[in-house]
Formats: sequence, structure tokens, C-alpha cells
Amino acid sequence: MKQEQMNQEEDVLVIMTDEEGNEYKYIEEMILPVDGQNFALLTEVTDHEDHDESCDCGCGEDAVIIAKIIEGDDGEAEYVEPTDEEFELVQKAYDAIVEDED
Repeated sequence: MKQEQMNQEEDVLVIMTDEEGNEYKYIEEMILPVDGQNFALLTEVTDHEDHDESCDCGCGEDAVIIAKIIEGDDGEAEYVEPTDEEFELVQKAYDAIVEDED
């Protein structure tokens, strides 16, 4: 996936483009450092102009993904899919943070 990072009122907006050219927008909610690498918790930004509260498409649900942050060839941050093992480690780290807040 190709991505583009934009600052929007202090939020980091990450735009990912899949192989078919579809764009998906995410807000970077937090950075989780795990085993010397950074992972981002990203929440999808959706436009619901054509939908309302009675809509049954699931548009009211927040899609959340975890992305590994690496340095691209141009020196800019790139967001890539983590391995299954990395995903599990990040999920455990996030669960520990949530438990500490309770």
C-alpha cells in the first residue's frame, strides 16, 4: 500500500492507497514502541454524507488497524502491515496500557 502522511490540526492523517487505487484515511491515535520498533494505532476516517443513524452498512463503527512504522527510501515514515507475531506483541502492549488506565 502506498501512504501519505499529512498533519491536520495536530492530528496525523495517514492516507493509504491499495493496489486498486482506493484511498483509505486514518488518524494516528497513538504510537506503541515494541521491541525497538514503532507501531501506530490508526482509526479510519469515514465520510457518512449518504448515511444516517438507520444505516445498516456498519459505517458507524470505527475501523482500527495496527501498522508498523518504518523509514522509507526517501527518509519519510512508511506504514506497513506487521507480521502476525508483531501484531500479537503490539496487541499485548496495548492491552497492558489499557489495564494500567483502569
